Amino acid sequence: MTGTVRLTLAEADTLVHAALTAHGISEDQARAITDTVVMTERDGCPSHGMFRVPGYILSALRGRTTPGAVPVVYDLAPGVVRVDAANGYSPLALKVGRKPLAEKARKQGIAAMGIVNAYHFAALWPEVEALAAEGLVAFAFVMGQADVAPSGGIKPLFGTNPMAFAWPRREGPPVVFDQSSAARSRGDIMLHERDGKPIPLGVAIDKHGDPTTDPTAGLAGAQLPFGGYKGGNLALMVELLAGALAGGLFSYESSAVQPEEWGPSIGSEFMIAIDPARCGGGSAEAVLDHGEALFAQVLDQEGTRLPAQRRAVARAKSKAEGVEIPQLLHDRIAALARGDTALEEAG
Repeated sequence: MTGTVRLTLAEADTLVHAALTAHGISEDQARAITDTVVMTERDGCPSHGMFRVPGYILSALRGRTTPGAVPVVYDLAPGVVRVDAANGYSPLALKVGRKPLAEKARKQGIAAMGIVNAYHFAALWPEVEALAAEGLVAFAFVMGQADVAPSGGIKPLFGTNPMAFAWPRREGPPVVFDQSSAARSRGDIMLHERDGKPIPLGVAIDKHGDPTTDPTAGLAGAQLPFGGYKGGNLALMVELLAGALAGGLFSYESSAVQPEEWGPSIGSEFMIAIDPARCGGGSAEAVLDHGEALFAQVLDQEGTRLPAQRRAVARAKSKAEGVEIPQLLHDRIAALARGDTALEEAG
């Protein structure tokens, strides 16, 4: 069967939530995952949206994750909080850690949070956007499984290692970017494979180290950092922040404990939140207004846009028109919502 299905956001929410809970994922975990998945689909990022639902479920059915995990929050220092996801999914760990992180940032001016023993499978921007909505500047860094070769190498060592940044605004949505250290996210390559489309040169190499436009060969070989050694440097930085500093795993260590490449990967995340009211030598309003002056200069040039503007347009459209997903994906999630356990390996 081919074609697409259009769903309202409420219908997408109901479908995803039903599929998760039908397979033993707890209400708290399912609600956090559903919110993240539907938010991402809503904002025009299908590689991290409903496409991911079967993988969340497969990880629970095969015993990789703890579907009823309850995250535990540790107060490590005046400006540091740690969340142990207890082998559960990252969205709930992020949800329970957000309030103490924000409180510490407002009290100290800056605060950090490490999340460990978590299975991350989502876009990274939702966690920083949520903090920016509370008036905080935010950074997030997460490692994954070893999929990316260091610059000049051919063996996977780093994760795709995305980083996200959010800047609050007094009016309108925050400025947010979320970008991989790799030339493309793994989910994007997987969508190319699913849809039978080639990937651009420079995205991946095959298992022999040769450039390839075949997504299957690229997934079996190694992804490449964007911009050569510059992207490789950023991937290294993310490994150190999200792995060593957060007290979790490096990407190659994550791959060693779960060599199968399906579903979310075990790992850790590192976040920083900053209160602009405690910086800049003035009020938060003065800091944010100064930022607006820079944004105006950017937009004054023809052909430019600010990060997240595309997502804002997609968000408005989805609220009015719903989201459109492949018929096959819809039918698969609908079957899961009915309790079907016949799952092939999921991305």
